[in-house]
Amino acid sequence: MAKLRAVLIGATGLAGQQFISALKDHPDIELTGLAASPRSAGKSYVEALRASNGMTAWFVPEPLPESVAKLKVMSGEQINAQDYDIAFSAVESDVAKDLEPRLARDIPVFSAASAFRYEADVPLLIPPVNAAHAPLIRAQQKQRGWKGFIVPIPNCTTTGLAITLAPLAEHFGIKSVLMTSLQAMSGAGRSPGVIGLDILDNVIPFIPKEEEKVQVETKKILGTLNAGGAALTPHDVSVSCTCTRVAVMEGHTESVFVSLSRKASVQEVVAAMREWRGAEVARQLPSAPPRWIEVLDEPFRPQPRLDRDTHGGMATTVGRVREDTVLENGFKYVLVSHNTKMGAAKGAILVAELMRAQGLLG
Repeated sequence: MAKLRAVLIGATGLAGQQFISALKDHPDIELTGLAASPRSAGKSYVEALRASNGMTAWFVPEPLPESVAKLKVMSGEQINAQDYDIAFSAVESDVAKDLEPRLARDIPVFSAASAFRYEADVPLLIPPVNAAHAPLIRAQQKQRGWKGFIVPIPNCTTTGLAITLAPLAEHFGIKSVLMTSLQAMSGAGRSPGVIGLDILDNVIPFIPKEEEKVQVETKKILGTLNAGGAALTPHDVSVSCTCTRVAVMEGHTESVFVSLSRKASVQEVVAAMREWRGAEVARQLPSAPPRWIEVLDEPFRPQPRLDRDTHGGMATTVGRVREDTVLENGFKYVLVSHNTKMGAAKGAILVAELMRAQGLLG
């Protein structure tokens, strides 16, 4: 089967750079087009990354692929959808709102932006959790008259939370969730980003719109697709959270409290997470890790510096699983999830792999 030709929009940003790194030597997808802001258009990619002081603003630890460095960058308006099989979008939501539908008329768009996450005909996919929601795109295509479609991935803070809740919902049922996040600086991007003097020796206790995203998205991801495949019913779990920004480069840490629908022991909760394999179709995807959740017994783990890159940044690491005496059938734990890998670029690539495996790209 021929490789899919992909165009990447928002190629110079932090998430865009993670897309480039993840797509290097991908068995099924070839990056053949790059798009960024008009100020980058016409330059080679490496020239577009060069700052005014001469530094090349390449954030990812892996080296910039030489083939990509030479590619000429275009503006979003210059993209001809017919030249590609799929598009990956790593742009801000206000740009995505106009650009993604234009491309979706002709080709599938896999997006890290929030612009369309809350539309009724748009699935919000984490392949091991809700691969069964993917056929909703047929209703989207029918209603909008598109040949392609838009599938966004969840907010990076939602991803690790939803993955750890999925086995608990399957085994015990879940009634409510309380969560406090300690989110990495990279989640804010390089521009506008987080000013160093604001974040050093500090915790920023508010991230605009973040808490609302987590609360709505978690319910949608854990919901059910109706028998006709035309509508999603959100899960009835109650979700409340506080989202903060901390002086960590990569990897979101979250403190989670969950009320189960029935009694369980710590051993049962840990076993449910460790043994969870998620949707069968997701296990065979090229970017899938050996396990989606790793549970550690060491009480000082997980830590973002030590655990964010577990299984290439595709696994969520959990620790400190304990009973909670305030919530009914309550348990609490700490997780670390890589926000720009599984929570952004690699997560979107995984969704593209899923939909190809399900025969939904044609």
